Amino acid sequence: MTEAVSLTDRQFHDALDSCRAIFAAKLADYGASWRIMRPASITDQIFIKAKRIRSLETKGCAMIDDDALSEFRAIVNYGITGLIQLELGAADNTDITADKALELYDSNAAGAYELMVRKNHDYDEAWRGMRVNSYTDFILTKLQRIKEIEDHAGVTRVSEGIDSNYLDIINYATFGIIKLTENQ
Repeated sequence: MTEAVSLTDRQFHDALDSCRAIFAAKLADYGASWRIMRPASITDQIFIKAKRIRSLETKGCAMIDDDALSEFRAIVNYGITGLIQLELGAADNTDITADKALELYDSNAAGAYELMVRKNHDYDEAWRGMRVNSYTDFILTKLQRIKEIEDHAGVTRVSEGIDSNYLDIINYATFGIIKLTENQ
């Protein structure tokens, strides 16, 4: 294992741990209230967060306290929530415990990590040479693709499905978190 890979592994896990801590705190406050959201609503919530990051990048200032870092963390958490909802389907009420929600969160975060490791191997850490605003643009592109797939009832001819796009969004947002925190 190279030094860069172990640095990436550590940074990726640290970033995901920061997101999980927020997810767990919100579970304590609200329970798994997100269970009532249909996947398309989660896609739109991620879209709102990504558009806000793009607005912050373009305008250079904010009128509310949440910064790009907190929005990237929210995107990771909504991306994982989206994967859970794809797996379980939307519910009419909060039908899982906080422990079960965290178990599902951890399983899907592990899947995102495993994908990052495979892609990072093939792309030789290309993400490190990218600008943070490119992650934002790629997230917005993936969201547009998801919306098209959702509008086609999840059917694709040759393209990856919604879950693959959510995983890529999680990873781009995690790279954004790493880039925004690595000099702190």
